[in-house]
Amino acid sequence: MKGKILKLLKDNKEDFISGEKISQQLNVSRTSIWKYIKQLKEEGYNIESVSRKGYRLISSPDILTSEEITPYLNTEYIGRKILHFDSIDSTNIKAKEFAQRGEEEGTVIISEEQTKGRGRLGRSWASPKGEGIWMSIILKPNINPMDASKVTQIGAAAVCNSINEMGIDALIKWPNDIVLNRKKVCGILTEMSAELNIINYIVIGIGINANIRKFPEDIKDMATSLKLEIGNTISRKKLVGKILNNFEELYNELVNNNSISKSLNICRKKSILLGNKVKIISRNQEIIGKAIDITNEGELIIETENGKREKLISGEVSVRGLYGYV
Repeated sequence: MKGKILKLLKDNKEDFISGEKISQQLNVSRTSIWKYIKQLKEEGYNIESVSRKGYRLISSPDILTSEEITPYLNTEYIGRKILHFDSIDSTNIKAKEFAQRGEEEGTVIISEEQTKGRGRLGRSWASPKGEGIWMSIILKPNINPMDASKVTQIGAAAVCNSINEMGIDALIKWPNDIVLNRKKVCGILTEMSAELNIINYIVIGIGINANIRKFPEDIKDMATSLKLEIGNTISRKKLVGKILNNFEELYNELVNNNSISKSLNICRKKSILLGNKVKIISRNQEIIGKAIDITNEGELIIETENGKREKLISGEVSVRGLYGYV
């Protein structure tokens, strides 16, 4: 009901809407309306209340609730259910809990803050409150578990395209990082529950440094935010909407055609690695090679210094530039 009242206020933003009119349209008591209005104000909505006129929405807070994101969606099922939290340990942990309970495909878990955010290979991920996009999508594709890693390529392509659509020239560092000015601005973590030939669920977590203003000394040379790079605060809800729209389009190609050609084309076109020498770190070993291409299965092809070509699977290695992060 709170969401319906908010929609009425947004639809009538230029004018006051009376409590009586809200009561008639939604079949709810005036007392209940007042309570919901009070809740919205507590959440940060600036709502003007005038006797005999009613209520008028002045401004909305920068929060990532379903009510704020839905106007930017054109999806059929991705993001049509959004579970919003003020603070949780990890959106991936919470998404896996919901998926195990049977939560529907396309459900998005999103939080203003993570206290135990994680990246690949067990690395921690800082997730300050209200300054980033910390979300996970529950997926239940009917594909071979061996193809689950392809979802990471889809996520990278969707995020990169969406940031580009915001007028920001982002690039992809295979397999799961988005970079700006050679610094990391986004990480993607894909996790799966499966049996031998059946996927129970996949959770893809996306963490974006959207409006972070400052980074700790130990990571400031390799991490950045959209705000720091462009000098302006970006609309988090608008970017989330774009990501979910792009993700559904690219994900449907995998589900319907068992292909990720569109995603791979984006990953190749926007790659910061291809054509450059890279350092491959695997099980405490380092290999120097040139990044040549990405296969149709999403593997990175490198040519080592002795001329041998190898295919790298994303879950096994870390890729770095010769003299730093990229």
